[in-house]
Amino acid sequence: MRHDLLARRRALPAPTRADAAGAVQHQLADLVRRLRPTTMTGYAPVGAEPGGPELPEVLSRAVETGGGRLLLPVLRTDLDLDWGRYTGPGGLVAAGRGMREPDGARLGRAAIAGAGLVVVPALAVDRAGIRLGRGGGSYDRALARVAPGALIVAALHDGELVDRLPAHPHDRPVHAVVTPTGGFRSLGDRGGGPPG
Repeated sequence: MRHDLLARRRALPAPTRADAAGAVQHQLADLVRRLRPTTMTGYAPVGAEPGGPELPEVLSRAVETGGGRLLLPVLRTDLDLDWGRYTGPGGLVAAGRGMREPDGARLGRAAIAGAGLVVVPALAVDRAGIRLGRGGGSYDRALARVAPGALIVAALHDGELVDRLPAHPHDRPVHAVVTPTGGFRSLGDRGGGPPG
């Protein structure tokens, strides 16, 4: 399933990717402005991941409007996630697995516990909030540290919200997804539209 989803993403024409990235950026920035978290997490998209390469800058501008800060993941050697503050495009460095990470101080694995909004990548998410990642378990470990009440949102391309995915005991569900044409959608027991 991962192989098929990745192949489908790679096959998206560049104009379609660009339009989708802009739509996801707009939806997430709107959500950030409504929620006004003091701390949020995001990610620097790799390849055809939703949001495009400008996503961290878009999220940073939106969260800083309300006085907040954006944290991005830093992949540790044990495949767990540490966190660093996003300081701008010039503050990102190339890292393993094609990732771009903040080059500043590491804030520790527990930094995600202070986030009111957690934006994560995914290959697919089902209607119960089960998220399919790339298979390393990094986000499942990190999401176990998210504070109760924080909103976890996965960014997807159209067609990546599916009816059902296999679930394992270590899987941590997301509460909502954002897609280019479907916008924000609550999942599982959250129901309804976007908060705020």
